Amino acid sequence: MTRPDPARYRTNNWKSYNEALKRRGSLLIWLDKDMTWLAPKAGGNGRPPVFSDASVQFCLMVKVLFGLPLRQTTGMVASILSMAGLDWPVPDFSTLSRRQKRITVQISNRRASGPLNLLVDSTGIKFLGDGEWLARKHGTQRRRQYRKVHLAMDTATGDIRAVEFTSSDKGDSPVLPHLLDQIPADEQIGTVTGDGAFDTRRCHSAILERGGTAIIPIRKNGRRWRENCPAARARNEILKATQRLGRAVWKRWSGYHARSRIEAKMRCLKSFGERIASRDPDRQTAEVQIRVALMNRFNALGTAEIERVA
Repeated sequence: MTRPDPARYRTNNWKSYNEALKRRGSLLIWLDKDMTWLAPKAGGNGRPPVFSDASVQFCLMVKVLFGLPLRQTTGMVASILSMAGLDWPVPDFSTLSRRQKRITVQISNRRASGPLNLLVDSTGIKFLGDGEWLARKHGTQRRRQYRKVHLAMDTATGDIRAVEFTSSDKGDSPVLPHLLDQIPADEQIGTVTGDGAFDTRRCHSAILERGGTAIIPIRKNGRRWRENCPAARARNEILKATQRLGRAVWKRWSGYHARSRIEAKMRCLKSFGERIASRDPDRQTAEVQIRVALMNRFNALGTAEIERVA
């Protein structure tokens, strides 16, 4: 039996995409000269902050983008401001470390017309433990420690619309309602696509409450649920379609294979480093959110437009 020929794809916007890739290497695209660099006077008790959240986030984005320690980050930020002709003061490393723990990271995203179609998945990221080569050569000297990053991606724009950072023992299904809560209430959700780990009543109920349709494969040992709620009835419809068409045909028919795009986005997240530098959970959360903000900024500069040709 011969195998079918592999699918072939073509990129339609090589010129603009090539320019976008070059712009990603520019230092000044991350700097907005109109940003509020110094914090406004609040007039409350205590010493007011000197630098605004926007300036602290800019410094942390430079740190994550180039993989720098805090002291080297201050030096690079000073160089960027000098290149831009700005005489703004630069936060010292202790200020950046202290503010990273309580900063609210602003993540920009684009909204396409029509309902929002989400792809959800999670991955583990290491923050403590030996590297892969050292562990293979000498064995692990101490216990490795991981955290989990949960993402929800818009299929139309490729932007990350929701992110959650949890401990490594946290499952995928309990986090999905929190991801959906990050989507504005006035934005209509069309579909939510996830793997079999989301085949729970909690997930199906959360998706139906937002008016969406679940594209979640039934586990191979999954059985019919008792239809005592709308979520159970919607899930049983997926089970019926899977039994009638078969799992492989159902996945092609429902568009489930688009979920591979969120897995590729996880690789983009780890391209900033397989390990996160921070040790404090609040600082780790800010570092992961900074990575997501950088990824969305890359997307806004331009992405490849790919179509299948055969």
